Amino acid sequence: MIFQMDRRQKKRILIFLLVPVLAAILFITDDLVIRIITILLMVVYVAFIIFLRDSLKFNRGGFIPDTSGDEIIPEDYNYPASPDPDESFQIVSKNKKVEIITESNYTPEFRASKITLKPPDLKERFEEIANEKIPSNLGHDGQFTFVLEKILTVMKEAYAAHTAIFFWYNKSKEKLSVERFVSNSREITKRKLDLEDDILSKIVEKNEPELLTDIPSTAEADVIRYYNSPQGIRSFVGVPLFYDKSLIAIIAVDAKVEDAFGIETIYALGRFVRVITMIISIFEEKHSDTISQQRLNGLLNFINPDKKIETEEELIEGLQQSLGYLLNWDASAFVYYLPVEKKFKIIKVFNNTSLKYVGEGLEIDISGTLVGKSIATGMPVKIDDTSSGEYKRYTKSEDVSFDGSFLAIPIIYNSQNYGVLCFESLKKNIYTNSDIHFLKNSMNIIGYVVYSYSTQQLLKSLLAIDVETRILNAETFKERMSSDIFKAGQAKIPGALALIRIDDFLEQESLFEGNPFPKVLSAVTETISQEMTPLNLLGRIGERVLGVYFFNATPKDVFLWAEKLRVKIARKPIAVVSKQTTYTVSVGVAAASNKYDVEEIIYNADLALQKATQMGGNRVRSVN
Repeated sequence: MIFQMDRRQKKRILIFLLVPVLAAILFITDDLVIRIITILLMVVYVAFIIFLRDSLKFNRGGFIPDTSGDEIIPEDYNYPASPDPDESFQIVSKNKKVEIITESNYTPEFRASKITLKPPDLKERFEEIANEKIPSNLGHDGQFTFVLEKILTVMKEAYAAHTAIFFWYNKSKEKLSVERFVSNSREITKRKLDLEDDILSKIVEKNEPELLTDIPSTAEADVIRYYNSPQGIRSFVGVPLFYDKSLIAIIAVDAKVEDAFGIETIYALGRFVRVITMIISIFEEKHSDTISQQRLNGLLNFINPDKKIETEEELIEGLQQSLGYLLNWDASAFVYYLPVEKKFKIIKVFNNTSLKYVGEGLEIDISGTLVGKSIATGMPVKIDDTSSGEYKRYTKSEDVSFDGSFLAIPIIYNSQNYGVLCFESLKKNIYTNSDIHFLKNSMNIIGYVVYSYSTQQLLKSLLAIDVETRILNAETFKERMSSDIFKAGQAKIPGALALIRIDDFLEQESLFEGNPFPKVLSAVTETISQEMTPLNLLGRIGERVLGVYFFNATPKDVFLWAEKLRVKIARKPIAVVSKQTTYTVSVGVAAASNKYDVEEIIYNADLALQKATQMGGNRVRSVN
């Protein structure tokens, strides 16, 4: 405290020493101006000291006593008692209940700076947008396009753009094509764009983003080429889209105002690009899994052990059910090698369009055609654009109005070509090398099935009997009957033909599991065989029709024989599985005397058979 008092006194002495200095100046100088200035400084200085000193006695409106020797202390001033140095002291305040805010009673207040009125249908419209479903009738490409359109809509609205557009880039043809766009304009071009000097071509050439902030109106048509007419575009930004390290697409956004976009827009579009590439990857993986499963189902359906392929119709039906799973096509043809005729022919055509295509039964020209080239070399033939040249698919004289993609896959098993599967699509460049690789492997399975069927047909053509009934097949029966009617004509001996048809038994068929016809056919054939003599011929003419030629017998004699046979079969129970029932036959009889044409005799007998079946069956009818 003493140190403080000495220091204060020193300051006061220094302050008051300035007054004699100013007074001395009055005596030293004779200049009137200097004297006046000095007097003014002295007055101001003394006034400053006086007012400053008085103001120190007040602190916030209260009087603070000064203990200096120059101060007058009032007699009634009570000095505060000095505390005993040996005793501690504390400040005691009035006991009050203090209210505080803690986490238990804190309630946050959310106050919007501005209240916006909500439309009455806000929730419904939001849910409609947020829960929009992908249409179920869309394929793989359609689903991707649907998602892409939603992304472009977000981009356009986020940057207040005039157009947000997505281009596919075809590297082999160096062309850009519009896949999807969201725009205020209806002048977006539908044609493919060649690489030139425009901004999109620069993105392709440099493989980097491009930004234009001030496009002159005179240069718009040359810089922006995806409009059919100028739109007043002033700003543009475009970024490349890479997939598997290759440029496959471009995303572009434009606006009608200057400086609408900046470097930050390019970075933001880069994030959109990443999202799209991830979507492409997911769709590709999903599509591959789906296609693989479909193709597997198609092959399994074709080689299903429960499916018998014994006729040409059954083979075609099996192929038809499987082809829809193997590949996408608008038209397809099954070219088959006929082992008996030793020719390649189109035995079945599937056309899902209204366009003109080739017909069935057409023989393939081995030279000068795409299918002939596949047959001769045993290699697949793939044409990405059939309109790019004068291609002949099957024959040199064909008239096909298809333009698109063509694919021919030979059916080879054990180094033998059994035919060709041909696919055609209205879309160009639709078939890939992976499709060909899969189909070549699949042809091993299909080729084995076709090989089995072809071998059976070849063996059957060498047999004289029907495998199922062990009697003469239709061809052998006709040959031997032709020989017998010639002998009968030379010897002037009568003859007759009876056609026996097993009547339909739809009601009985429902009683059994599976098809009871083979068992019924076997029982009927056995009954007829028991009635044969060495002068008779027995053969199978059709699926349900058997033929019996009688050498040296009149139609009347054959009619009586047929009546006895009909009654015998109708009364004989036939056991099928665990049940027994009866079946009936209808018979048509025709004379063969003085006739040398087997087909004519069979035709007459068939007319009589039709009369018997039209009357309800289980009857015998004859014609002369």
